[in-house]
Amino acid sequence: MALTGESVPVDKSVAPVAELDAPLGDRRDMAYKGTVVSYGRGRTVVVATGMKTEFGQIAQFLETVETARTPLQQNLDKVGKILARTAGAIVVVIGALGLLRGLPLLEMFIFGIALAVAVVPEALPAVVTISLAIGVQRMAKRNALVRRLPAVETLGSVTVICSDKTGTLTKDEMTVRKIFVGGTMLTVSGTGYQPTGEFVQDGVAVKPQGLVTTLLRAAVLVSDAQLVGQELEKQDASQRNWSIKVDPTEGALVVAAAKAGLHKPELDVQFPRVGEIPFTSESKRMTTLHASPEGVVAYAKGAPEVILGSCSRLQGEDVVALTSAGREAILDVAHHLAGDALRVLAVAHKPNATLEHAERDMIFLGMLAMIDPPRPEAKVAIESCVRAGIKPIMITGDHPTTAGAVARELGLLTNGRVVTGAQLDALNDLDFAHDLDNIPVYARVSPAHKLRVVTALQENGHVVAMTGDGVNDAPALKKADIGVAMGITGTDVSKEAADMTLTDDNFASIVAAVEEGRGVFENIKKYLMFLLSSNLGEILLLATASTIGWPLPLSAVQILYVNLATDGLPALALAIDPHDPHLMRRPPRDPRRGIFTQPVVTLMMVGGLWSALVNLNLFGWALRSGRHLDQAMTMVLVGLVLTEFFKAYNYRSDRQSVLSHPFANKWLNRAIAWELMLLVGVVYLPFFQGALRTFGLSLVDWMIPTGAALTIFPILELVKWLVRRGWFGATT
Repeated sequence: MALTGESVPVDKSVAPVAELDAPLGDRRDMAYKGTVVSYGRGRTVVVATGMKTEFGQIAQFLETVETARTPLQQNLDKVGKILARTAGAIVVVIGALGLLRGLPLLEMFIFGIALAVAVVPEALPAVVTISLAIGVQRMAKRNALVRRLPAVETLGSVTVICSDKTGTLTKDEMTVRKIFVGGTMLTVSGTGYQPTGEFVQDGVAVKPQGLVTTLLRAAVLVSDAQLVGQELEKQDASQRNWSIKVDPTEGALVVAAAKAGLHKPELDVQFPRVGEIPFTSESKRMTTLHASPEGVVAYAKGAPEVILGSCSRLQGEDVVALTSAGREAILDVAHHLAGDALRVLAVAHKPNATLEHAERDMIFLGMLAMIDPPRPEAKVAIESCVRAGIKPIMITGDHPTTAGAVARELGLLTNGRVVTGAQLDALNDLDFAHDLDNIPVYARVSPAHKLRVVTALQENGHVVAMTGDGVNDAPALKKADIGVAMGITGTDVSKEAADMTLTDDNFASIVAAVEEGRGVFENIKKYLMFLLSSNLGEILLLATASTIGWPLPLSAVQILYVNLATDGLPALALAIDPHDPHLMRRPPRDPRRGIFTQPVVTLMMVGGLWSALVNLNLFGWALRSGRHLDQAMTMVLVGLVLTEFFKAYNYRSDRQSVLSHPFANKWLNRAIAWELMLLVGVVYLPFFQGALRTFGLSLVDWMIPTGAALTIFPILELVKWLVRRGWFGATT
C-alpha cells in the first residue's frame, strides 16, 4: 500500500461499521487515491477529493514544512563574522601604531591590507567546496547520491537515523523461512529472490525429498508468480539479478521450490493447469486443477484455518484421517509461527478432483511461513550506528508484530517498546518528549505521525536523518535535517523532497554516507586549524615587533607570498586528507558547539603563539648577530614557512600523534615538496629577490630557522597528549 509502505497487498472489503478511527493501514473498507489495485474488482463511493484526500493532506504537509540551515552553514557564518571583525580591529591597531612611530601613511595602508589578507583564510570557499564535492564523489561510489552539497557535512552531525522497514532494513522480497510438513519443522536459509539456500532440520542440512517436495510442488502449481533472472553485466553468466513477476507472497513459494530444484516452468509443462477457483478476500484461498498421469489433481493454498476446514485427511508417511486434536495441533503451530511475525500459508491437495468438488475432502500437506527478511548488511550497519553514538529508529506502516520481530532480529529492539500510530495520538507533546528516547520502533503510522516524530526529535536537540520511498514519506523527508530517498523503489515526490538518494535502497549505505560526512567536517576543521593558527602566528609576530619598536620582520609582499602561495596548496591538501579509520567509533559531534571546541582552539592558539615566539626570537637574534635587515627578514620568512609546513602534518588530527601514519596524505606530501622548491627559488633567484626583498642564505642560515621550526613538533604533541586525556574538554 503506497500510503503505509507495506510489502504485501492489503485486502479490501465492505465493513459493517466505518473504520475511519482505525489507523490508516487497518482501514479495510477504504481505498485511496494513488494506490494500486493488484487484483479484484468492486464498486466504490467517493468520500473525498483534492486536498481532502490522504494524498492531498500530504501535499499540505509539504507546503508547510520549513527546512533549516545546516550546521556547516551556521558555523561558517560565525567564522566569517569573527574573522571580519578581527581583521578590521588588527588593521586599525597596527596601522595606528605605525603612524605613531612616524611611518609613512601609504606604507602603513599597504601593510594594513597585507595584514587583512593574513587574517582572512582566502581559500575557505574553495576548500569547503572541494571537500564537499569530494565527499559527494566518495558517497556516489558507496551508493549515495547527494542533491545538495551542504547535506554532505550535515550527515556527520546525525544523531538519529529514522528508517523505513520495507526495502531499507529489509529486502522487500518475501522469503520462506519455515516449512511445517509431516509433523516436523524445517528452516530454509537464504534471503530474497536468489534461488539458493539450504533446508535444515534439527540443525542439520537435509536434502528436500518426499513430503517436502510434494508440498513445494503443490505450492508452486497453485501460484501464478514467475521467477525471472536477468544476467548481470561483467559477471559470470550464472550470476543473475532475480526478480518476481506478480505477487511477492507467491514469489516466495516459487523461490523456495527452486531452492529444492523444483522450477515452475518445468512443473507447469509437466502438470498443466486445467481449472481454477481464484482467490477472493472472502474465501481467503486459491485452488487450481492440474492434469497428471494419475488423473486431475486439485491443489489449494490459503489461510491455515480455511484450508484445514476443507480437509478431512492428513498426509504423513501414509494418508490418515484428520482428527480434531490434529487440527488443533496444526493451528497451534500456525499461531506460533504467526507470533514470530511470519505470514503462514497452508497447502492441501485432492487426487481425482473435479472443479465442483475440488475444495471438499482434501488432504492437508503442510504449511509454509514467510517474512520480508532483514538485510544481512543492515544488522552490521545498525551495530556500527550504535558504536558511533547514533540511534537507529524504525518507522513503518507495517503491523507492530511484524515490525517488532524484524527490529529484534536486527538488534534494534533490545529495550524500549513498539509504539503504534494510535498510541502516539494518545500521547500529548510533553509525555511524548519524555518517552521519545525509549521508543526505537514506530508501527502502523501515517504521514502525520512520521512528521511528528521527526519534529519531536529535532526539538529534543537531535540531528535527524529520515529515509523513505513513498509519497507518504515526503513531508518527513523534507522536515528532517537529512532526507534520504530510495533510488530503486522511491517515488519522484520522495526523491524531490530528499537531500540524498540511495541507489541500492540499503540502510548500510546511509551509515557509509554518515562516515563520509564526518570525514568532510574533520577535513574542513583541519584546514581551519592549520590556516588560522598560521595566520595567528604571523599577526602576533608582526604586532609584537611593531609594539616593541623593532623593524617589521616581514614586508607586505612577503606576507602576501606566505598567505597566497605557501599556505594555499597545503591547506587544500588537508581538505582531501584520508579519513581516520576510527571515525565511526566516536559519538556524533554536537552541532551547537561548532567547529571551534576548546581542544581545537587550544591547538590553534598554542601553534600560533609558539610560531610567533620562535620566529620573533629568531629575528632578534639575527639582528643582534650582525646580519643586515634583509638577511634577518629572509631567515624569518624561511622559519615561518617551515613552521607552517610542519604544522600542516601536525594538524592532520586534533587528537592523534603526528607519528601515526605521518605521510598518508600523498597530496600534502606533493604540496610541501612543491612549496619547498618554490621557497628555494624565492631565496636564491634574482627575480624573486628583487620582488620579495629576499637574500641568498648560507647553509648555516638555513639550519638555524629549520631547527627553530622543528620545535613545533614536541609542543603540539604535548598539547595533543593533554587533549587525549581530557584536559581541554571533549573534542567532538
